Amino acid sequence: MGGLSASDAFWTHLRTLCLDHFPCGTGSWNKSRFSQRKAKATWRFGQRQMSVVLCDQLIPPTEETVEALTEYLRSPGSPWALPPNCIPEDQQLRELAVRTPQVIQDSFIFSYFKSLWIVNRGVNEIDANLLKFPNLEELILSANHISRINSTNLPPTLKVLELCGNEVDCLKDLCAPPPPELQHLGLGHNCRLGSSQEDYLTDAFWPKLVSLDLSYNNFTDLLGLLSKLRTLKKLRVLVLQGNPLALMPGYRGFTIDRLPKLCALDDGNITPDERHSFLGISSNPALLLEDVEVVVTIGKVRGIPNPAGAEDLESTPESPVVTYSYYVTYEFAKGEKINDGDNTKVTVSQNPISIVLDTGCLPAGPEATGGSGVTALDVPLKSDLPSEMEKVYSTLHKPWAETIEYDYRKEHVTKDLVALKAYLLAGTTVAVVEEKIVSWPVIVTPVETPSKKGKGKAEKGKPEKGKKEKGKEEKGKAEKGKPKDGGKGSSKKKKKAPSPEFQSDPPVLKTLGSGPVSLQSLLAGESLLTTICDFGVLITELKPQLSALKEKDGKKGKNKDKKAKGGTESAAIRKTASSAKGKGRKQESPRGADVQAIQPVPLTVEFQIQHLKWKSASQILIKPKVST
Repeated sequence: MGGLSASDAFWTHLRTLCLDHFPCGTGSWNKSRFSQRKAKATWRFGQRQMSVVLCDQLIPPTEETVEALTEYLRSPGSPWALPPNCIPEDQQLRELAVRTPQVIQDSFIFSYFKSLWIVNRGVNEIDANLLKFPNLEELILSANHISRINSTNLPPTLKVLELCGNEVDCLKDLCAPPPPELQHLGLGHNCRLGSSQEDYLTDAFWPKLVSLDLSYNNFTDLLGLLSKLRTLKKLRVLVLQGNPLALMPGYRGFTIDRLPKLCALDDGNITPDERHSFLGISSNPALLLEDVEVVVTIGKVRGIPNPAGAEDLESTPESPVVTYSYYVTYEFAKGEKINDGDNTKVTVSQNPISIVLDTGCLPAGPEATGGSGVTALDVPLKSDLPSEMEKVYSTLHKPWAETIEYDYRKEHVTKDLVALKAYLLAGTTVAVVEEKIVSWPVIVTPVETPSKKGKGKAEKGKPEKGKKEKGKEEKGKAEKGKPKDGGKGSSKKKKKAPSPEFQSDPPVLKTLGSGPVSLQSLLAGESLLTTICDFGVLITELKPQLSALKEKDGKKGKNKDKKAKGGTESAAIRKTASSAKGKGRKQESPRGADVQAIQPVPLTVEFQIQHLKWKSASQILIKPKVST
């Protein structure tokens, strides 16, 4: 794909203004104004005076007046209205092309523009044709693909240069030499720009610089950067948010105290009280070695369906025991310190999305992820953060309840600022997981089983025909030898006392809800993020449970019918049977009404993450004393 220069993008944009087409320029709509009989007049535009010719004869009815043509340009519903991506200077130029189309020439256009906005046009080169703009003071080249800035191609009159969202990784070419009158330099969102370029941010290159934007880059050395910026005597506005160094707990205090003439830092003004609260903190640079602390809190979880199903309606000694537990997982950046006494479950995430092993519950709509339009089981992979840069943490496992109180609080401590920035950019994934464990009773060797009913030896004796009578005698002896008093019968109770042993199957995990949580507000300077992750209403399998209930009621009805048939089929008995069937039907209808009356509750998780920052010098200076 070929490159595009800044001047080529400008001329492409200028052609979209249609300065030589109706209602601008000259044509049948205004030709009488430029006939042979003309009178000279003076048109004042800005600081310049230009000779303009006006027609002294009446306008024919087939032509448009200047006011009508100008109205075509200004009316929002007009097909000749200004495109939405234009600046006010474009509108003024079009109106000038209506009033005096003769002056719209290349030389006039070059001298007319004082500001150029070339945003998101695919520009990758600042060419020498920009030097043709003798009055250019503002050049906006945001959201392009510029990696090198040749300062020799920049007009010397330039005061504002905005290069936000490009691919700049070196400032050497820009400083050889830089525009001498520059007052604002915007280099934000150039991710390749880092601490190696600090030497080009001094007063020797930018003596008149008032505002500097270095946000969302890769600067990591706060002390080194502040030592260079301290030489900029006229610097009043500084933006450093989004850099790894801005995640230090004492970042704002050190910057304010180190640059005493600074008026605004990041998105907020510096108040006298704030400056006083951090007075003298920059004299102790060792405090910047403190770890970064991020606290994650998980509160209540609501909307988990009751796991009681059809398999719980009937239980026998041979039936398995099914237990359900629930926990919440989230991801955190790699590189944190793990305390020896910390028993929190940590697993390295090879895939930032939880794997669904069982899909019995599905979210009921696109609101399952808090309005993001992504379902809980269809979350896109995060391409900007490698999977090896994350670890998965989980809360304790708790049994089912309508509202599960976790009261989880985990303090993450790290020194890896680069990994923490990447984590905040990508966000985290919060998931609610159900763990199902099926435990089966262990079958003991049948040594004492014949003593219960005497059935075992009789069944064992079936293949041996010669021992049938002997088996009957032994059965009779066994019945005679049964204890009658309570003392001797206590041996029967002792056999039931020991609890049976169970063998558990591997746990079955099911992700009930999963969705991303954006953490970019923490990278932008916020210290607290509180949100409720809404995964939508879970659709559970109600039909099997209802059918099981109906089958159970049907069995009861059949048993009643059998009892009725055992005697004489009188009319009273028939009425009784019919009334029993009617009662069964009445029991089913309220149950169905209750199921319909239950309002579904969406699956929600209270999630909070806090970036701990120092708010005053006293808070910072007290902490080392306590630790010693």
